[in-house]
Amino acid sequence: MDGFSYHNIFDTKGIEYLAIIAFFLVLLPFWLLLNKQVKVRISEAFKSLSSSLLIIPQGIFYSKNHTWAHLERNGIAKIGLNGLLTHITGEVHLRQMKNPGEQIVKGDLLAEIDQNGKSLLIYSPISGTVVRPNPELNEDQKLLYDDPYGKGWIYSIKPTDWKLETNSCLLAEEASDWLKVELVRYKDFLAMNLNDPSNLGAPIVLQDGGEISENSLSVMPDKVWHDFQYEFLNYVG
Repeated sequence: MDGFSYHNIFDTKGIEYLAIIAFFLVLLPFWLLLNKQVKVRISEAFKSLSSSLLIIPQGIFYSKNHTWAHLERNGIAKIGLNGLLTHITGEVHLRQMKNPGEQIVKGDLLAEIDQNGKSLLIYSPISGTVVRPNPELNEDQKLLYDDPYGKGWIYSIKPTDWKLETNSCLLAEEASDWLKVELVRYKDFLAMNLNDPSNLGAPIVLQDGGEISENSLSVMPDKVWHDFQYEFLNYVG
């Protein structure tokens, strides 16, 4: 019709599409570089967790609920958290739930460890009478992480059935082998949870080569802590 001019819109759209593609081609290298830098920073923020970092002291009885017990010469036992658990969680706040003179049975709730509102329950590896909680933990909770088998013990207990109840515990090389198996099991646990779409916001906790980062549970959401409780800490044997 007279007075009208016509344009082929597909000609102009083609130019726009080419411009958009060119923009993303320019942007892509910068995005890849930024993503790589973030990954490196996260990886460097964690030390690699491996069995070589886990010291296995002689004379320590390991329960499969990730607690330990050691009988002193005076007949009093000390109990605490094993090094694998403390390296997985990182620094936590411990809430002791038993007082001197209280009777406890193997599998009773002893304490709760908390980190930014996420918590795990700790159960006793033996039965007996509570002598005292560790007073040093009131001043320095980092002992749980820095010295779990020494100054970081949780309670001293007078055991009532030491020999029978420690039959299911692990010693020395047997304990070391079990910890290595637990590391593999924990790695599988992490991989499964990292594949869960609801956990996509969690930082990288498996390094290149599949090494597990220290404190890796600390960056995972509350749901993963609940699952960890069920999978690793609820054993009563």
